[in-house]
Amino acid sequence: MDLKIFMKKDLNEFYKYLENKNYSSHTIASYKKDLNQFYTFAQNTNKIDYNFIRKYLQFLYDKKYTSKSISRHISSLKSFFKYLTKIGKIKENPCLLISNPKITKKLPNYINYNDLEILFKVPDKSDVLGLRNLLILELLYSCGVRVSELVNIKLKDVDFDNNRILILGKGNKERYVLYGKVCCELLNEYLLKSRSKLNKNSEYLLVNKFGNKITDRSIRMIIDDIIKKSGLKLNVSPHTFRHTFATHLLNEGADLKIVQELLGHENIATTGIYTHISNEHLRHIYLETHPRAKKE
Repeated sequence: MDLKIFMKKDLNEFYKYLENKNYSSHTIASYKKDLNQFYTFAQNTNKIDYNFIRKYLQFLYDKKYTSKSISRHISSLKSFFKYLTKIGKIKENPCLLISNPKITKKLPNYINYNDLEILFKVPDKSDVLGLRNLLILELLYSCGVRVSELVNIKLKDVDFDNNRILILGKGNKERYVLYGKVCCELLNEYLLKSRSKLNKNSEYLLVNKFGNKITDRSIRMIIDDIIKKSGLKLNVSPHTFRHTFATHLLNEGADLKIVQELLGHENIATTGIYTHISNEHLRHIYLETHPRAKKE
């Protein structure tokens, strides 16, 4: 691949392509960070091929990047060059034969039942924003949605008669998620007491204090503030509630295929990582309760 074909405008067009594909702002920011770094490195060459990609990865290894970080860089490069191939800018993807480094799988972080109850008691329901913040926690936990999906929920997407919400997921794929009695009551209370005061005319379900559509970043800040006020020593992000949703469903006996459908995972292997957590939970219960397994 000739470097003069690979220009800054190609990167900018790729980022716009990702936005149109409904990728989250957080994911796009990661792509930008990785690809802009590669672009800077590539200024010293006239040819980008398999060998040059290997040279770049060696550069990352020499800089002591972790296997997880390098794997993310590879994914960013593969996606970008696949895009250039798709639009006919290049004939071959120079990353096609590049494989990701082996990564020790880390089990998803999730919140236990007791800590979850503590978090839900932090927001002040009598306050307009407090009520909204409580609904944010409830939707993340009850529906298992990604934060990028949550901020894009429109009022018309909520099926109040059947307690379900139409979600626009990755790659513009639609799916329904369900919510229960607790979330239903909280949702109605929010619409009546909070959203009607913030901006009852907005098409989006969740709005900020100015009445505009709430952002991913705002939700992350809200959760950080709730964690701080709770006094719990937890490492929690919006995605942690998604992990918690899946883990608690499996712990309570839900079928893996159902959880896959609710999460919107294309491959069941992606959902399968939660079974490791569930199995560990079962092991703990067994060791604590079976007469021949109890610790002395």
